[in-house]
Amino acid sequence: MKINVEVDCTPEEMRRAMGLPDFTPVHDRYIQMLLDSIDKGGVSPEMVEGMMKSWMPMGEAGMNFWRGMFDMGGKATRGSE
Repeated sequence: MKINVEVDCTPEEMRRAMGLPDFTPVHDRYIQMLLDSIDKGGVSPEMVEGMMKSWMPMGEAGMNFWRGMFDMGGKATRGSE
């Protein structure tokens, strides 16, 4: 026997139905702090690189992969000019 159930709801409605916490205020606060820091000039390139490394899978290897991809894209664009 096979039973299919289709639920038509928004992500917010599903989150509530499953009893998951609402992190919207935390997310909004984090984004505001990040934007304030950028506006005040408190973000350095090293800080951004460190943040990106923590988000990337495989750490430094993943970062080097993406850096290489962007470098190749830039060379291809510059080469066509």
